[in-house]
Amino acid sequence: MTSVHVALGTRGYDILIEAGALARSGELLAPLAKGRPMPIVTDANLKAQLNALRESLNAVGIETQAIVVPAGEGSKSWEMLAFVMDRLLDMGIERSDHVIALGGGVIGDLVGFAASILKRGCRFVQVPTSLLAQVDSSVGGKTAINTPAGKNLVGAFHQPSFVLIDPLVLETLPPRELRSGYAEVVKYGLIDDAGFFAWCEANGEALLAGDIEAREVAIAHSVAAKARIVAEDERETSGRRALLNLGHTFGHALEAETGFSDRLLHGEAVAAGMALAYAFSASEGLCDPADADRVAAHLKAVGLPHDLRSAGVDASGATLVAHMRHDKKMEAGTLPFLLTRGIGATYLDRTVSLDRVAAFLDSHTVPA
Repeated sequence: MTSVHVALGTRGYDILIEAGALARSGELLAPLAKGRPMPIVTDANLKAQLNALRESLNAVGIETQAIVVPAGEGSKSWEMLAFVMDRLLDMGIERSDHVIALGGGVIGDLVGFAASILKRGCRFVQVPTSLLAQVDSSVGGKTAINTPAGKNLVGAFHQPSFVLIDPLVLETLPPRELRSGYAEVVKYGLIDDAGFFAWCEANGEALLAGDIEAREVAIAHSVAAKARIVAEDERETSGRRALLNLGHTFGHALEAETGFSDRLLHGEAVAAGMALAYAFSASEGLCDPADADRVAAHLKAVGLPHDLRSAGVDASGATLVAHMRHDKKMEAGTLPFLLTRGIGATYLDRTVSLDRVAAFLDSHTVPA
C-alpha cells in the first residue's frame, strides 16, 4: 500500500494505491459518507467493478444508487452532463455529500465537473479504473466536457476529496486501453525525470504484460510526480503545471482531426504528440535528434503511435494547426508549446511560430 498526499491546504487530499482496495472501499470511504448516501456514476462497461464497489459500501451501511452513462469520449458532453445533474438532483444530493466517479478519465472529468457546479459545488471521490486515469486524470482537479469547438473547453478546477486506486482492476482492461494509459506514465519521465524514462524503457513491456509490481511502481511514481507539480501550481498560473501538458497540444489536434473518437484514444494521441514535440524540438535545434529517436523507438516498441502515420492522421499542417487555434491555452494569438532540450528537460515555450509548426507537420504527413 502506498499513500500520496496532494498538499493544497484545506483542499488537500490523499491518494491510496493498494492492490485489492476496491474490495474494501466501504471501510475506506465510510469516514467520508458520515451516514449519507454515496451515489456512483460509472459507465456501461464496468458492471463487475460497480457491483464490487456497491457490495463493499452496502456492507458498512452506505446506501448507493448508480447512474450509468455510455462508455466512451462521447459522454463528455452537455447532454450527459445534464443527465447526470438531473439524476443527482432527483436523489437529493446535498453540498456536503460525496459523489463517486467510478471509471476512466471520461467519467472522472464528467463527474468532477458535475460536482463542481451542483449546488455551487459538492464533493466527489475518484475511483479510477483505467491506467490513464490512475496515473493522471484522477489527480489534480481538472474537470471538463468537450464541445464541437474542441476538447475540454468547458470545465472547472475542482479537487476530489479522496482518490482510491486499485491496480488489480487493470487486469480486465483491454490491451489498447492499457497502452493508452501507459503513454501518460512515460510522460512523467520525459517531463523532468530521465531516470524514470530509463525505468520505463526497461520495464514498460513487463508492465503492459501484467507485472503487478511494475504497475504499482509506475502508478505510485506517476501520482507522486503529478501531486508535486499540482501542489506547486494548482491552477496553471506559473507555468509549472503546464509541463503536464507535454504532448497534448499536438495530441489534441490529432484527436480533433479524428473526431474525438475511438479511431485515436486520448493516450494514443498524447503518445504521438510527445513524439512530435520531441521531433519538432530536434528540427528546431533544441535537442539532440537521438533523443527524439529514442522516445519514438520506445513508444513504437510498446505498440503506441509515434508519428502521424502510426496515429492514422494524414491531414495537412495547416489543418492541424487550425485545430490548435481552438486550444484553451491560446492567448493573444499565441499558443504555448511544451518543447524539450533533451530527455527529462521539458520546458514551456511561448514564442513558437504556428507557421513553423505547420511546415514541420507537412514534412511528417503521410504521403497521398
